Formats: sequence, C-alpha cells, structure tokens
Amino acid sequence: MNWITNYVRPKISSLLAPRETPENLWIKCPETGEMVFHKDLEANQQVIPSSGHHMRITAKERLRFFMDEGAYESVELPKVPLDPLKFRDERRYTDRLKDSRAKTGLEDAVLVALGAIEALPIVAAVQDFSFMGGSLGMAAGEAIVTAAEKAVEHHRPLVLFAGSGGARMQEGILSLMQLPRTTVAVEMVKEAGLPYIVVLTNPTTGGVTASYAMLGDVHIAEPGALIGFAGPRVIEQTIREKLPEGFQRSEYLMEHGMVDLVVHRHELKGTIARLLKVLLHREGAAGAVGEVGPLGEPEALRPEAAE
Repeated sequence: MNWITNYVRPKISSLLAPRETPENLWIKCPETGEMVFHKDLEANQQVIPSSGHHMRITAKERLRFFMDEGAYESVELPKVPLDPLKFRDERRYTDRLKDSRAKTGLEDAVLVALGAIEALPIVAAVQDFSFMGGSLGMAAGEAIVTAAEKAVEHHRPLVLFAGSGGARMQEGILSLMQLPRTTVAVEMVKEAGLPYIVVLTNPTTGGVTASYAMLGDVHIAEPGALIGFAGPRVIEQTIREKLPEGFQRSEYLMEHGMVDLVVHRHELKGTIARLLKVLLHREGAAGAVGEVGPLGEPEALRPEAAE
C-alpha cells in the first residue's frame, strides 16, 4: 500500500477539484428581482415575503400547506391509454410523459386527495403546472371525474385548485372530450347538494377555463394569477388593440365580476373553511363570514346581506 498514492493524492485532488453548488439555493423574484433564500421561501409557502408575489407550487406542496397538519390520503386514479394517437412532434409523447413523471413524481397533471381543513372533511383535486403545463388530457379528466365521484360517495365538499395551460394537444379530440365529461362530473356534485369551490392559480387558461374551472359555487383566485381562455398576446394580435393594464389578472377579473374573491395563499385555508361552513349550514359559521379577507368578498356572503 502506497501512502502517497492512496491517501495524499486523493486528498489534494479533492481540495483542488471545483465544488458543485446547487443552483436553486436562491430564488429570484419575478417582480422585483430580489434574491430569496429557498428555505425562507418554502417556509412562507412559496410567497416572496417583500413583494407578495405568489410562486408556482407543486400539487404535493399545495396539499401539504392546505390540509390540516399537512396530512392527506391520495386517491388511486383510473389508468388510461398512454398514447392513443401515437403522437410524435420533436419527441415521442410517451417520452414526454416519462420525463414529466420522473420530474414530478406524479402519474399525470392532477392529484386527488381526501383530507380535512379546520376539521372539515373535504375532497381536493390539484393541478400541477410542472406536469406538461398542467394540460388536460384523458388522465387528468379521469382524475376530475374521480374527485367528483369521491365527493358524492363520501358526501364531502369538493375543492379544486386549477392551474393549466389548456387541453393537451398530443391527445387531440380525446383531450377536448374531457371538457363535457368534467362538466357533467361537476353537475353530479351539485345535484348531491355539495359545495364546489374553485381556486384559480397562475395560470388558468384554455379548455380548463372553458369547463370545470368556471363552474364553482365560489371562485377564488390567488393574487396576480393569469386567468382566461386565450392569452393576452393572442387577443392583442386578434383585435389589434392594446389591452388594459392588468387585463386577465385576478384583481382585474374580480373588479369585473368574473372572480368572487382574491385571497392570499396564507389565508386560503381559513377562507375556504369559513365558506364551506356557510354553504353547509354549519353551526357558528355565520359570525365568521365577515372575516373572509381584505381583498374582497361576494355581497351575498356578508353577514348583513342575510338580515
């Protein structure tokens, strides 16, 4: 055994070798350019502390922040054909799916879970934008339908977090068929007399906006979220006019009656719990409704409106 070869040389090599530093230790605020330490951002539910900008979060993070004690039970979802159209553009559709599954740890863009908020049992469905832009395909459609069926089966309210770029083009007409299917599923929940609350996150666009994302009993949006069918750039090119400042953003849509509430991520759990108690006629809910939040509330839900 050579001491210099086996010990000294590797030790010197390790000291001289370039050290790898993780690239995601600091996150840049898209609004102000401020650099925020990643652990501080996570502790603040992925909201930039100084600017209040709401960063995108994964479906699993969303459920962890939203459910009581971060505990929830994932619902097993039906399997669907992986590549019914044998679609290929620059890459095979199956390869894109494989990469997204490895990246997110999800089978597809929607995660369905059973849990509780403020001890109130609910069914939650969450779209994850990091899975192929949260696009709506057959698997995501099946997940929404399953969430509705679970809500009816367990007689629980359904809370849906929408975040999507629209229908999944790799599945063609099969993805578009999810619009009427999910619409029927939502009607099933309403016919059972159960509340359906929709939270619109950044972005919510395309076929999702044209179906289940706009059928809620109450529509809540996170601050600054882009919400609409076509994007603002497409609209500007079509009508050849400059759009108003903040067009299609949460605050603009609330002012024009398309969204009921704009609620900070920290307040979502408490706000939705109070709304559900009112809609379910739970005891002690009426006095708490006025605390829905400073960013706005539907007049019909204010205590004085019931008098």
